[in-house]
Amino acid sequence: MSQLSRSFLGLAGWLALAFATAAIGSAASIQAEPFYQELVRPGWSPPGWIFGPVWTLLYLSMGIAAWFAWRAGGWRGARIALALFVAQLVLNALWSWLFFAWRQGALAFVDILVLWVLIAATVVAFWRQRPLAGALLLPYLAWVSFAAVLNYTVWQLNPGLLA
Repeated sequence: MSQLSRSFLGLAGWLALAFATAAIGSAASIQAEPFYQELVRPGWSPPGWIFGPVWTLLYLSMGIAAWFAWRAGGWRGARIALALFVAQLVLNALWSWLFFAWRQGALAFVDILVLWVLIAATVVAFWRQRPLAGALLLPYLAWVSFAAVLNYTVWQLNPGLLA
């Protein structure tokens, strides 16, 4: 297999992993619109329709970032960085289940805080592999920061709907 073919297969694999995470999370939130509309939300809460496009761009950048880190260090050289990346993907997918499917506001908040730490660690680890790989995760870290504040606020405003 040529180096170019291997590189494109790697890109496809990292994108597939990122979007598989999106699919797992969206399976929990596919029916979330009525529940989301029922929740008391702060005035600064974005409309529900914005989440899909934002997350699509974020998952795309996440997959590309992982590919850059993988290309820079290979499996052996980027093992810790890529393990952090996979770990944060797990918590990313879990959050939708905790919040939308299981309506566990407190556990979703704990999840998103740990997710934030893992994303920050992944940014640092990716940056060490290739600065562009780390930089591509910064919008994701910013969005999850916003989402954590939103998660906490909505949880506090809805004690009867979110445990």
